Amino acid sequence: MSKKPQYDPEEIRYPDQHIVTSPLVEEMEKSYIEYAMSVIVGRALPDVRDGLKPVHRRILYAMYEDNLTHDRAFRKSATCVGDVLGRYHPHGDGSVYDALVRLAQNFSLRYPLVEGHGNFGSVDGDPAAAYRYTEARMSRLSDELLRDIDKETVDWDPNFDETRKEPRVLPCRFPNLLVNGSSGIAVGMATNIPPHNLREVIGACICVLDNPEADLNDLMEHIKGPDFPTRGIIMGRAGIRAAYATGRGRVVLRARTEFEEFGPQNRTRIVITEIPYQVNKRMLIKSMADQVEDKRLEGISDIRDETDRNGMRIVIELKRDANAQVILNRLFAQTQLQTTFAINMLALVNNQSQPKILSLRHIIDEYLTYQKEIIVRRTKYDLKKAKERAHLLEGLLIAQDNIDEVIKIIRNSYDNARQNLMDRFGLSEVQAQAICDMRLISLQGLNREKLENEYKELEEKIAYFEELLASDVKIQAVLKEEMQAICDKFGDDRVTELQDVMDEIDIEDLIEEENCVFTLSEGGYIKRMPVSTYRAQNRGGRGVSATSLRDEDYISTVFTASTHDYILFFTNEGRVHRRKGYLIPEASRTARGSNIVNILPIESTEKVTAMIHLREFDPDRYLFFMTKNGTVKRVSIDAFKNIRSNGLRALNLDEGDELIGVSETDGNQNMLLMTHGGQSICFKETDVRVMGRDAVGVRGIRLREDDYVVSGMRAIEGASVLAITENGYGKQTPVEEYLRGDEPQSRGGYGLKGYQVTEKTGYIAGARIVEEPCDVLIISDDGTIIRLGTETVNSYSRSAQGVRVMRLSEGLRVIEIALADKEVVEEANEEVTEGETPEGTSPEVAPVEEITPEV
Repeated sequence: MSKKPQYDPEEIRYPDQHIVTSPLVEEMEKSYIEYAMSVIVGRALPDVRDGLKPVHRRILYAMYEDNLTHDRAFRKSATCVGDVLGRYHPHGDGSVYDALVRLAQNFSLRYPLVEGHGNFGSVDGDPAAAYRYTEARMSRLSDELLRDIDKETVDWDPNFDETRKEPRVLPCRFPNLLVNGSSGIAVGMATNIPPHNLREVIGACICVLDNPEADLNDLMEHIKGPDFPTRGIIMGRAGIRAAYATGRGRVVLRARTEFEEFGPQNRTRIVITEIPYQVNKRMLIKSMADQVEDKRLEGISDIRDETDRNGMRIVIELKRDANAQVILNRLFAQTQLQTTFAINMLALVNNQSQPKILSLRHIIDEYLTYQKEIIVRRTKYDLKKAKERAHLLEGLLIAQDNIDEVIKIIRNSYDNARQNLMDRFGLSEVQAQAICDMRLISLQGLNREKLENEYKELEEKIAYFEELLASDVKIQAVLKEEMQAICDKFGDDRVTELQDVMDEIDIEDLIEEENCVFTLSEGGYIKRMPVSTYRAQNRGGRGVSATSLRDEDYISTVFTASTHDYILFFTNEGRVHRRKGYLIPEASRTARGSNIVNILPIESTEKVTAMIHLREFDPDRYLFFMTKNGTVKRVSIDAFKNIRSNGLRALNLDEGDELIGVSETDGNQNMLLMTHGGQSICFKETDVRVMGRDAVGVRGIRLREDDYVVSGMRAIEGASVLAITENGYGKQTPVEEYLRGDEPQSRGGYGLKGYQVTEKTGYIAGARIVEEPCDVLIISDDGTIIRLGTETVNSYSRSAQGVRVMRLSEGLRVIEIALADKEVVEEANEEVTEGETPEGTSPEVAPVEEITPEV
């Protein structure tokens, strides 16, 4: 077995070897930065001048070299891919072919730069056929990308093996970066530029040429917004304006839909004819079908794809009693029928040396500056060629005037005919060589008139070129004329519609605003009903059935809010979800409702324990959290402005604890906690500092054994605390009685007795703050709700036991209460029961069992 040779690190093995010691951290930083810049400049980001990444530029130039222009025959894509790999792009063939395919897809580019022959993929996400089966050539518009490239208009770099040159950038006679957009992910940065309408973009460029002081308003007179190849509808202009002004913005893109009636019963179906940009149609349909199957989307009976060569058509048939507009709103909210396009206009500027986020005006300025440079370089090239040709014609005219002598000199000279011509007629070497290179018959047949006409034309061209180079105004005029010609030749109408909206969610205009009761059962069934469903009754009534539930289920939460309010759902595990009120399915009074899992993406171990409603997210207001174990926390409401579709962490909970309540505050309130055993504590909100969403919180009340918090609320001055027990007893107590003297208590103590709990009253079921007379909804665990005016519940001290407010059948108990707007009490009862006044006699309040307060 051979012994492994040992090498001395200091040994000089090569004559020019030089060992450099470098710290590892510095070397890694340097190497990583070099790698990052290589990806940024050489792979992922487009150049602001031609809007192309290196791979796209190389594909188009290789096709140009092979004369694969729009007026030539198609050639195999494999040929193009092989040429690009062999000449300029030392990467995988897959990356080149994928880029070629995208250049040919009319649903990816607003104006495709490659014409494809064969299967180049579809909007359904189907991949393109292998490159041995497809054919390609440049599109007609691509000619404008490479026009004048042979006139020294661009700089050139050596390719990877230095056997040939490749253009650093293409001349690009139209603003391709804006017209076709670009997307890419580099190292630590990404770009996402939407496509635009060619006519609109060129109009904005001409506007800047005519008026260098043009502002964003002037530009947006021409460029209305992005123009996506898949059409669709852009909702609102605020995001567009932000993107054009700063380089960053968000655009809401919506599918185009319409309602159709069909069948003998005039049922409704939703027909989708356009979908948002970069949405996979097949996956969109699958997503809708999956949600229908999982009952997250209700009211849909069938989904079909009827797309054919005449255009896209997705049909969604609805059930007979379904509300088409509500279902469409849910489709927009829960599927990719409505998407957000995040604009990030990042591109390479300063000759590919620096990535920058650019505004619309900045992009146009960079492009116009580049185009002026192209015209100057092209003009200089044309001037040089014209002068060379004129110089040559001058020699030919001299030869024409002295044709016999020229022929004689050439015939009598051996190796020095060129020099003899130069000496005899004062010709330059170029002129003499041109004469020597001409065939004898050409010398005899020179047409002087033709030469003089050409020479005269060249003199005019030279004068024009020199005049053009001396005038920036004339250069701008040429640029304007050429861009207008491209606009007239290739421009078309906008295909993406811009729709004005008054606010972020304009579909609210289609939903009637009304106050509703939102109920959630312990089993997880939720619904909304108009508040008018429950007529007010006198104290002591038996109520009406609120819902039809299973034997083991009961109503756990009741909440009143507008259909246009945001409903925040807080789960026992400390997560928060958000929905608009009208997105909660409406149901009848006796219906069970919809399972919450079809509306919110909650886990099987979670249940909603608190719901509050908001109109807006004011950063100067707060949410005050209260848990079962007495922990409290205060968070700015602005922290919940952006809630992901799968929810957000509202607070972290200790093991065994759960969230039981949330209140909205202004930062200067007194907070009151009431426990199951009747203890209460009232302290200043400012005793709890503002925390982040992930914080656990601090102690609000110290609990005795087996006790826990049932309610938390704002202790509003002058209001009263309405407390209801599990056995149907209740009372109102002025808030001031929960203070210690004239000041709130200190947070974290045992508190004061808030209710005299006895075996007859039962433990506390819930408590609410009452500011002015209103109605209270009292819910028992069998689903029965009674509605009565709060003024019918007498006021007592903290230590009193209260009065009976709801009669319960044996074995039932009160589990929740909620407040609602005041409603007129019905004077007449439908039937007379024991202890009530018969119809036609003086109305009296039903008998009340009152308990003497125990101090």
